[in-house]
Amino acid sequence: MHNKNNVVRIVVSLALAVSAATAMAAPPVQAERFQDYWSPGKLDRALCRSPVLVGTPVGLPRCMEADNVLSRLEALQNIATLNGGNRASGQPGYQASVDYVRAELERAGYQVQIQPFPFLAFYPSGPGTLAQVAPQQAQYVWEEDFTYLEQTDAGSVSAPVVAVDVALGAGNTSTSGCEAEDFTGFPAGAIALIQRGTCTFGQKATNAANAGAAGVIIFNQGDSEDRTGLMNATLGEDYAGGIPVLFATYELGATWAQTAGLEMSMSTDVVRERTETYNVIAETARGNPDNVVMVGAHLDSVFEGPGINDNGSGSAALLEMAVLMGKAHPQNKVRFAWWGAEESGLVGSTYYVDQLSDDERGRIKAYLNADMVGSPNYVNFVYDGDGSEFGLQGPPGSAAIERLLRAYFDLRNQPSEGTEIDFRSDYAQFFEVGIPFGGLFTGAEDIKTPEQAQLYGGAAGQPYDACYHSECDDLGNISREALELHGDALAFATSWLSLSTKAIDDEIAAAAEQSIGTMRIQQVQEKSRWGHWIR
Repeated sequence: MHNKNNVVRIVVSLALAVSAATAMAAPPVQAERFQDYWSPGKLDRALCRSPVLVGTPVGLPRCMEADNVLSRLEALQNIATLNGGNRASGQPGYQASVDYVRAELERAGYQVQIQPFPFLAFYPSGPGTLAQVAPQQAQYVWEEDFTYLEQTDAGSVSAPVVAVDVALGAGNTSTSGCEAEDFTGFPAGAIALIQRGTCTFGQKATNAANAGAAGVIIFNQGDSEDRTGLMNATLGEDYAGGIPVLFATYELGATWAQTAGLEMSMSTDVVRERTETYNVIAETARGNPDNVVMVGAHLDSVFEGPGINDNGSGSAALLEMAVLMGKAHPQNKVRFAWWGAEESGLVGSTYYVDQLSDDERGRIKAYLNADMVGSPNYVNFVYDGDGSEFGLQGPPGSAAIERLLRAYFDLRNQPSEGTEIDFRSDYAQFFEVGIPFGGLFTGAEDIKTPEQAQLYGGAAGQPYDACYHSECDDLGNISREALELHGDALAFATSWLSLSTKAIDDEIAAAAEQSIGTMRIQQVQEKSRWGHWIR
């Protein structure tokens, strides 16, 4: 009875705290109480066997033990270890990940849908080669001097090198290769040397192929210090040039552009093929099917590593939450999704949304996204649904979701901040069709500022995740603190919306009444929708 009374007091206090000014600043005494209640190691396990309490915004986060999420991450790590070191879509490790998630959901009583969809798989079979043949001979170092542009075709070329409209030096405004006219007089069969800048890598390579180039080397722009080295970049899934394309450092590219009589040999050893992979979908047996709360995380890794933070962390937290919610009695149906081929261009989530009828889309009241929630040098990012920090707001209802997620961090007396809607994760297509969305993120390759280090701890001047898209994204690349906090925040918001979407409903109604719609302005994005650079 004592424990039950404590829980009741917590529930009442929580409701008051969140309803007051949308919980933008919980009083310190309440924050301390909630922080103590949600802290690891103090769990009353009977709470998690209660279908009533595990279905509340208090009980569900309390039951989201970091140890349990880490156990699921260990399973994903073991899958990668046994399958070539990765869980990339189209690879055996991804199929094993699908089988694991499906088995765990079925054990928890869910009916599981495995949704197949087509996608263009790309992965290296081996390192590329690049060498200077004339006027002197030189060998260049893979992943130090040059690398693949994702979605390059396989091939081997030895030919003269012709620079295309390059503009060297700091502060340059290169448009190299962006116009067909840049290739006037280009000798068929040569290798095109092109500088980054202005347009997409795919556009540059396509123009070169159309001009008769046998291969392309694109080098970094060099207009500023942060645009000189190698990077994760892509030609895009729609690239159809049919020739090999490499990416090189600015220093080497500038040297080559000024070398008379330059001849080079280059090769790309990659697989690029149309194939099939899968989404995993499950939903609660209970709840209003006309008012669905959807929560998703991408299950695939990149080819280069096991993807334990990106995005085993989101997938494992989502799986643990789904298993717990199998006991809950939500008012609104909750649908869980583990997306395939996110790293190939948000393919799975886009396919899912595109396959829905207008009526089916209309039943989805909200989409919550969990992508990278365990970064070792983490920040508590929440998508900027109201547009107050980055100018682009989500569909009506997105601001309410942002407030709800940030309310949880306030209740835990933890800082949080907005992150840009940059279309780099699986919320993108939900945004496009007007479904309210929100989500959590702890940071990828960008650098932690001194101000953020003051707030969150960690190292200023270092990436949030130094192993992003790398082989070292393994179990040692996880912050337990971030995993616990963001897993709880996801559970809090999901449980809250499973009981009531009134805040979203009110925001949608107000937008309709004022006929303001959303600020869904399509802008040219420097980053693609899957975390690789496109220009």
